[in-house]
Amino acid sequence: MKRKEFLKYIGGGSLALTLAPNLLLAEQFDILEKESVYKLTILHTNDQHSRIEPFDMSYTKNPNQGGFARRASLIKKIRSEETNVLLLDSGDIFQGTPYFNFFGGELEFKLMSMMQYDASTMGNHDFDNGLDGFLKVLPNAKFPFICSNYDFKNTILEGKTEPYRIFRKEGIKIGVFGVGIELNGLVGKKNYGETVYHDPIEIAQHYADFLRNDKKCDLVICLSHIGFDYPDQPEKMSDKHLAAKTSGIDLILGGHTHTFLKEPVSLQSKNGKNVIVNQVGWAGILLGRLDFYFDKNKSVKNISWNNQLIDESIIV
Repeated sequence: MKRKEFLKYIGGGSLALTLAPNLLLAEQFDILEKESVYKLTILHTNDQHSRIEPFDMSYTKNPNQGGFARRASLIKKIRSEETNVLLLDSGDIFQGTPYFNFFGGELEFKLMSMMQYDASTMGNHDFDNGLDGFLKVLPNAKFPFICSNYDFKNTILEGKTEPYRIFRKEGIKIGVFGVGIELNGLVGKKNYGETVYHDPIEIAQHYADFLRNDKKCDLVICLSHIGFDYPDQPEKMSDKHLAAKTSGIDLILGGHTHTFLKEPVSLQSKNGKNVIVNQVGWAGILLGRLDFYFDKNKSVKNISWNNQLIDESIIV
């Protein structure tokens, strides 16, 4: 991995960005590897939108970029190099190519299962074939859908999703929950039926407290499909609001706004601690990666990152 940036926790929990030469960075990471007792590699995607194949060479913005096969090869390579890998998605798996029109999401779920995704949350476009359409192809997903603020009681999806999931990776306990966007006005009523939407901030705070305090998780992750930011609508619910108005979340992996963040953003939570937010655009053009380094007390001391471009340089 080409580590061009370096995120480091210092003393009181402040986050510093070191723009050092690559040689120095390599030395820093060697030190990190030696001094850290635990390491966790988090890989993530969002807003895949059924982009199974790479964009055509004639596509002006992202020619010959993306593709599930390339991503699978990259993930396989990373897993061969790292012991503890968690692979997550932040929703909008469906909609955007004829693959979805013809197969209704079956192919996407099968391929993600082959890539061994650990979990996903639901985006608004995952309701495009209605609850019955989602349920029809759900058996092809060999990973859980974590939806914390959608209440599917009295619908056919009741009991088919999870409000949270705890993963254990060689001594590190990771709690994951997921929040989705308001469906009313964005998705047709017939497509989400009696699904009840709950306020993401209230739900996020509940599960952050529950996972950190009751379940004693070392890291708390929110899979978010509410959008990173809305400059023209500053009061609209977003990951920025979610980070600022809650406490106890370490990492928000976002979606919905198709935001290509140049680097993960460090925001302050309600109690003044750092919350890392990352989002990797759309269409599987990037694979997000964050490496968390823990000390012997399982406290996060350092984070490195690399939002890697999926292109022809990846050998399938």
